[in-house]
Amino acid sequence: MAGKPKLHYFNGRGRMESIRWLLASAGVEFEEKFIDTPEDLDKLKNDGHLMFLQVPMVEIDGMKMVQTRAILNYIATKYNLYGKDIKERALIDMYTEGMADLNDMILMLPMCPPDQKEAKIAQIKEKTTNRYLPVFEKVLKSHGQDYLVGNRLSRADIQLVELLYYVEEVDPSLMANFPLLKVLVEACRESCYAKDF
Repeated sequence: MAGKPKLHYFNGRGRMESIRWLLASAGVEFEEKFIDTPEDLDKLKNDGHLMFLQVPMVEIDGMKMVQTRAILNYIATKYNLYGKDIKERALIDMYTEGMADLNDMILMLPMCPPDQKEAKIAQIKEKTTNRYLPVFEKVLKSHGQDYLVGNRLSRADIQLVELLYYVEEVDPSLMANFPLLKVLVEACRESCYAKDF
């Protein structure tokens, strides 16, 4: 039997967080090897384990996988969280790519110069409530199901719920007008927390 997946990243959420969530929602135990020093990262680079010289990197099934989307696709496929057919996978890809734009804006917020932070937060709030969250609320409303695709938990739901937690950290009131997204968060909690998520 293969060992637990091993996750190599800094001791923070960042680009590894969605990978952690996906593994946890599949009920897969994993180990984390935190990169605590520049030397730790240099060792991974010098050993040739980082194809593009950056993390995250996940050791799984005898591979040393890099690139967040590739890792997510592999895990989602392996654990049946990537739709039942090509049409569902296309929807999942479309939704997660749409989420990536807002996710990146929020992830980069801590690196924003102090004199630009207020404007960046205002931009995030505006795009959250007027562009991104209405799309996902509309998807849920259009088919009357608890999940985005196929009425079952998928990579898209997991990544959206992770993003919604980030949104709430920016400003909890941003979720006020999106009742179906709140239901999705609860559905994912029930599905995932039962697995020590």
